[in-house]
Amino acid sequence: MPTLVVSITLFVLALLIGIEVIGKVPATLHTPLMSGANSIHGIVIVGVVIVAATADNWLSYVFIFLAAVLGTMNVVGGYVVTDRMLEMFKSDKSKSKKEGDK
Repeated sequence: MPTLVVSITLFVLALLIGIEVIGKVPATLHTPLMSGANSIHGIVIVGVVIVAATADNWLSYVFIFLAAVLGTMNVVGGYVVTDRMLEMFKSDKSKSKKEGDK
C-alpha cells in the first residue's frame, strides 16, 4: 500500500476520533480543555522543525509553512484564552489596583 494512502487514512481516522472525543466534552469544560490542549501543541512546532530538516521539494515547503503558521497560532491562542480565563478569577481588589496604576 502506498505511503500516501496510509498517511491520508491515518489523518482521516485521527480526525474522526478527535471529533468524537471533543464532542463528548461538556460545554463547561470545553474552554479550559481546549486552552490547555492548544498551549501543549508546541510539540507541533517541534515536529515542524524536524520535518523541515528533511524537506526536499516545494510541496513539502508549503506544508511545513502551513504547519508552522497554524501550530504557532494554536499555541498563542491557547495562552491568550488561558490568560482571559485567569482574568475572570482575579479578585476585584487586584483589578482596581491594576486600573489605578495606569
